[in-house]
Amino acid sequence: MKEFFKQYSPFYKNYKLQFIYAFIGIILVASATAGTAYAIQPLLDDIFINKDEEMLYMMPVFVILLYTAKGFGRYIQAYYISFIGQDITRIVRDRLFSHVLNLDMDFFQKKHGGELVSRIINDINRIQQAVSNYVAEFIREVLTIVALIGLVIYHSPELAFYGLVVLPLAIWPLSKLAKRMKKLSFKSQESNADITSSLSESFNNIEIIKANSTEEIEAKKFSIHNLNFFKYNMKAVRTNELTSPLMEIIGSLAFAAVILVGGSKVISGELTTGTFSSFIAALFMLYTPIKRLSSLYNKMQDALAANDRINEMLNSKATIISGNKEFPENIEKISFNNVSLNYGDFQALKSISFEAKKGDKIALVGDSGGGKSSLINTIIRFYDISEGEIKLNDNLLNELSLKSLRENISIVTQRVYIFNDTISANVAYGYEIDEKRVIEVLKQAHAYDFVSKMEDGINTKLDEFGTNLSGGQRQRIAIARALYKKPKILILDEATSALDNESESIISQVIDDVSVDKITFIIAHRLSTIKNASKIAVFKDGEIIDMNTEENLLKSCKEYQRLYNLANI
Repeated sequence: MKEFFKQYSPFYKNYKLQFIYAFIGIILVASATAGTAYAIQPLLDDIFINKDEEMLYMMPVFVILLYTAKGFGRYIQAYYISFIGQDITRIVRDRLFSHVLNLDMDFFQKKHGGELVSRIINDINRIQQAVSNYVAEFIREVLTIVALIGLVIYHSPELAFYGLVVLPLAIWPLSKLAKRMKKLSFKSQESNADITSSLSESFNNIEIIKANSTEEIEAKKFSIHNLNFFKYNMKAVRTNELTSPLMEIIGSLAFAAVILVGGSKVISGELTTGTFSSFIAALFMLYTPIKRLSSLYNKMQDALAANDRINEMLNSKATIISGNKEFPENIEKISFNNVSLNYGDFQALKSISFEAKKGDKIALVGDSGGGKSSLINTIIRFYDISEGEIKLNDNLLNELSLKSLRENISIVTQRVYIFNDTISANVAYGYEIDEKRVIEVLKQAHAYDFVSKMEDGINTKLDEFGTNLSGGQRQRIAIARALYKKPKILILDEATSALDNESESIISQVIDDVSVDKITFIIAHRLSTIKNASKIAVFKDGEIIDMNTEENLLKSCKEYQRLYNLANI
């Protein structure tokens, strides 16, 4: 817990004024609580027993002031502490999301999207209470305890001893409960992440679920995660709620001793009825904040478990390190020299060597898993090579800044990414919107015909995943986006797979036109899209077994002949 507050204490310096207001509220609540217990003594002794008429009229005013102060104090504390907690949560969530976005692709391959969503939303929500409300409640309950202890000692130090001596007995079992709570909280949060992952996966794959009538299967999978979440939550509730009976039993021992000793003192005349009643009220009130403190301690374990999960992500570091050189103004060539790439123990690329010059269109063909996409991943540095070197002109690829590198490379994949925004915002994604440029690239991508017919044209808002477009239309929007930033390297990974033959022919012509001053890489299974390629690299098991023009490959490369025959069946 010490490490938790050490981590978040630097945030608190930005909220000094809010803390002052909240602290004033806390003092009002603690003072009013003790004052309520104290008021019992004059109520009984002065009004009921001594028949003091003046006190009779003063006491209601005193009670109203006490409860007004208590209510107003709670309001001030709740508002300003909530402000602090919400704002710290906002900052931490921004920081975590920004940090995660800058991690390597390898991180996202290993982590389920639903789990990341759960950590950024649910786990951070769990620490919100700890960094604000729990702190305020802790201070308030401690001050209330101090005030009430002061009152009971003031009334009778001897009775205070009997009433408070049993409290240390509660420390050992409460600490055991707290440790168990942290373990259960961690498991509960993991289970919650499973639920989020299951939901995310189901909604993202709803078409395939509907197409295969697997709604019941997915519902059963979700039900298992949901049941596990329920079980861990109920174990946590059972553990947390043990605090109350434990404190009640320990408190009953104290009360029994106080009643025995204090009652005898009232009978003997050493204590007045009002003083004893005030003492008993203060002691009763004292056990309430003590129970709340023990419950707060258990709740803190939930926040500590969530914080461990958050820190696990914050401690993840990117291994793809940016260089400090800018992308060359004029790119003349990109060269691969004995490049190898490993994914863990699996070797995806083996000793790849070739050179592509400005204006070249290099086609990459081969069976799935042959290494084509892996080669593309090394160019855009989604993964760093294990051996060899890649050079742009005479600069090593890893010496270039990642921002500069990726600003000059456009990639269109078979899976098209559409944002819930306007067409113009999707096309100009990451850049200032120039409507003339948007229309120009839409025309180049053979997309303006259908866009212009939409009610709002380029300002038409697209649904999530672009569900209000056809597959071919989405792909043309993606091609327009790739062209918008005027890349020096253009990568097309099955970029025309969703287009009909006529559109494919037009886009192929567009690619030929825009490739004049670029280096273009084309991954294609439909060999008709690469008939104008400068060279075709034939991949097999992570190696380029041949690289030549289509005419020469058809004469001399058996693997390409096989691929060609398959494509024309």
